Amino acid sequence: MYSPHIPRTDRSPRPAAALTAGAVGTALFVVLLALVAGRWSPLMALDRTVADGLHRHAVADPGLVRVNRVLTDWFWDPWTMRALVAVAVVVLWWRGARLLALWVAAASLVGSLLQQGVKAAVDRDRPRWPDPVDTAHFAAFPSGHAMTAAVSCGLLLWLLWLYGAGPALWAGAAVVAALSVAGVAVTRLYLGVHWLTDVVGGVLLGAAVVAFTMAGYRWSLARRAPEGAAHGA
Repeated sequence: MYSPHIPRTDRSPRPAAALTAGAVGTALFVVLLALVAGRWSPLMALDRTVADGLHRHAVADPGLVRVNRVLTDWFWDPWTMRALVAVAVVVLWWRGARLLALWVAAASLVGSLLQQGVKAAVDRDRPRWPDPVDTAHFAAFPSGHAMTAAVSCGLLLWLLWLYGAGPALWAGAAVVAALSVAGVAVTRLYLGVHWLTDVVGGVLLGAAVVAFTMAGYRWSLARRAPEGAAHGA
């Protein structure tokens, strides 16, 4: 029997599967990055079509704009997401799962640094409007909100799974996580501060970070003594 204070490492994806998922996510992101950097006409046209349609709707509905601003600035703000991960890290450390705590903390930090680095390298302009409903700063690609949501929700779901969450709890959490990531993407688009490809890129890169974290954690466990591996210490 497993204690609820000990992560069930047998439930974590095997390194090969996690590495494959991470590699696929990274490859898709790199392809999207190349198309965005090269300003591939069909993709740019899709971005503009989606942005124009949502902006027209936003300008005509100030009430829904306010709702989206509350969601993006408070509930799904990157700092809110990071705070949830920070709480999880503290709890893991307190319970003695310090190796796992370090991997989760490192994943959140690397995700933040990575998205800032890619933003600076690509330096993509955000949508510009004569009548904006919201503002945002720094470069557009990838969306920091979307990537932070993908990393944070992915890590928290992984932890629930490791700690043996029952099917109903885990399914409910998965639904909440999926709605949160999708909701973040929609709010950024609706408020006219990101292109469609920005949020897709953020989700892809965030998912890759989580997958590589899973692989790294299992790899590090395999290199520890059997007792340490059993306890996820």
